[in-house]
Amino acid sequence: MRSDAAPSLAGAIAPDWEPSGIGALVTTRCGGVSAAPWSTLNLGDAVGDDPAAVAENRRRLAAAIGAAPVYLRQVHGAAVVELTAHDAKPARPPIEADAAVTAAAGIACTVQVADCLPVLFATRDGAAVGAAHAGWRGLAAGVVERTLQRLCALGRCTPAEVRVWLGPCIGPRQFEVGADVLAAFGADPAASRRDAHPRFVPRPRPDGSARWLCDLAGLARDRLAAAGVGAVSGGRWCTVEDRSAFFSFRRDGVTGRHAAVVWRHG
Repeated sequence: MRSDAAPSLAGAIAPDWEPSGIGALVTTRCGGVSAAPWSTLNLGDAVGDDPAAVAENRRRLAAAIGAAPVYLRQVHGAAVVELTAHDAKPARPPIEADAAVTAAAGIACTVQVADCLPVLFATRDGAAVGAAHAGWRGLAAGVVERTLQRLCALGRCTPAEVRVWLGPCIGPRQFEVGADVLAAFGADPAASRRDAHPRFVPRPRPDGSARWLCDLAGLARDRLAAAGVGAVSGGRWCTVEDRSAFFSFRRDGVTGRHAAVVWRHG
């Protein structure tokens, strides 16, 4: 991360890659003005927080990164939008999508998360960037592959020329799922539990009902590798386990949202 990219965002986490002319980070819950249970840097405007506090938190993020974050109306789908300067106008209503790409300088592709996986993309030459919100539904629906496809078309490159960073999400020790999630990723829940899928570890409940622990970041890595991306990093933080740093919907229910942002410097 550039040393001047986010001087006032305490604890912000940045990718361990830096394509030329690109800024990227995911916020933590530190550095804002929201009261509990959204304390303090809540950037979500649909979670019950005071709108004035959210507006101030968003102002702080924009000032810190020196770019205009464009927030989406996320629906756990796979739609991808290409952002232009027009989309950064304050009065413009949020676009319904779960991912965004842009080649415009000063426009920050932005996704909100609080257990779902934020995925940030950048072409190696810095010509285009993107961000995807990948919960299990969106991931299974292809949001990562669609974002990559749109980014490569915009940046005129191949998947091998793209760097990807996985931000904090619910970790593999905490993400308990049922048979519907296995089925969404092509695994047979009725098969031997050991052989159902390498990213799902059996953890039956005391009553004997079948449940599994899911490696969400690992599933994203697998799909990116299958799509031809070799440079993937991050994905080592668990939002549930680190209460001081991260919001977690699964842990707390009513809580705030982080923002994962990536932008081209002007």
